[in-house]
Amino acid sequence: MAAPAEIKTEYLLPNHEGPWTLDDVLSLPEDNSQRIELVDGMLYVSPLGTAAHQRLVFEASYALRGACPKEFETTIELNVQFDGDRLFIPDFTVLKKRGAKGLTVPAADVLLIGEVISRSTKVKDVVVKRQVYAEAGVSYYLIIDPAKDVPKATLLELGEEGKYVEIARSENGVLTIERPFPVTIELPS
Repeated sequence: MAAPAEIKTEYLLPNHEGPWTLDDVLSLPEDNSQRIELVDGMLYVSPLGTAAHQRLVFEASYALRGACPKEFETTIELNVQFDGDRLFIPDFTVLKKRGAKGLTVPAADVLLIGEVISRSTKVKDVVVKRQVYAEAGVSYYLIIDPAKDVPKATLLELGEEGKYVEIARSENGVLTIERPFPVTIELPS
């Protein structure tokens, strides 16, 4: 039998009975070392991304911001609230209007959500979030995979049947899209 690992006690989630609620999550102390997201009473806790992950987030959001029409707004790491007790913190977003206020933004105000996947978040990003984002009617979902040699990006658009359909894929680390607005995103290796 293995000895128990030493627990770092800088920050631990408090004891909690029953399903977590949005109010429970939003009342947690601020923690800059991890993301805490909520789906149907269950917490998803993941570490912040690596330096390579953060570079991809920055470059994608920077390119989107530069091309973004004035009526839209590009953000990073924003609390997006979905129906029920669901809260995600996408890597980057494009909002349908400028000047969001408050601790959370309703999913109905989001035009595009972008996620840079990692080993610890791949299933959540590619399966769970994709389904939740589609159910909420988020028009575009941009998934960036920091593949070993050249990062890969795929832009999905919400189709008539409420499912995402691929409309663009990067080539040699460059993603060029026309919708929701024209932009070219160079993905650093």
